Amino acid sequence: MTGEYLIEADELYASLKDEDLFIIDTRDALEYNKAHIPGAVNISEFFTYLSTSGSGGHGAMVRHFKSWLGYAGLKRTQRVVTYEDAMDNGYGQSCRARFLLKFFGQPVVHVLHGGFRAWEAKELPMDNKEPEIKPINYEMHIDPTEMATTEDTLAAIEDPSITILDCRDRAEWLGVSTSPYSMDFCPRKGRIPRTVWIEWYSMMYRKDNISWFKSKEEILEIAKGVGITTESNVFIYCFKGARASNTLLALKLAGIIQIKNYFNAWNDWSRHPSLPIEEGYK
Repeated sequence: MTGEYLIEADELYASLKDEDLFIIDTRDALEYNKAHIPGAVNISEFFTYLSTSGSGGHGAMVRHFKSWLGYAGLKRTQRVVTYEDAMDNGYGQSCRARFLLKFFGQPVVHVLHGGFRAWEAKELPMDNKEPEIKPINYEMHIDPTEMATTEDTLAAIEDPSITILDCRDRAEWLGVSTSPYSMDFCPRKGRIPRTVWIEWYSMMYRKDNISWFKSKEEILEIAKGVGITTESNVFIYCFKGARASNTLLALKLAGIIQIKNYFNAWNDWSRHPSLPIEEGYK
């Protein structure tokens, strides 16, 4: 399964020495320092950074990552591959990195299908050396194609032409917990009104302890169950945009193209008492 969004481990290995390749390891520094794909740069900020209106919103996020990517030496002419440990236990962090890089205007970004575990399973080379980095001035060219704001999402509640998809874990969807971190991490439990729900795990299957995206046909069937087709216009959200980025990628692989990620997500929505929520079983 290759193309615009994913790259398989064998393909990445074959292009490992290409000068225009830039690999980003989104895991935490401890795991990165144990072993990583040769030449990979560690930027765990792609998973840990939280964008909320209280922290300065998208403007602050752009400034933050402009500094990080410049220090890492990324050029806009390079094609990027992002990876995490496995695509289910990293909460979609490599997909979150892809989403953000596309928002920042990086033209070509692929996610390593199956993550680092897929690389290990092939017994491909690894090392624990940090690559030589030459910092540059990274130029942002913001592309909002896949980004939905809080204002966009609030308006979408009243727009029947848009399907709002919640892909969080079941406990969050039901309003039992506020986040994957703790039951009361956020001030309010619940969901955005008029949403449908697909738990993000359902887009993947496990084989040999590795998670892979399901086939196009399987993903389309799951989406059809909540009324989403290839013609649908979808807004998707989770807690902080990671699981939503994973699900967004799965839907795009299945040919559902009109999708935006409400990146500030429940972490921000729940902190504004003026924004409506639904609670309880549905």
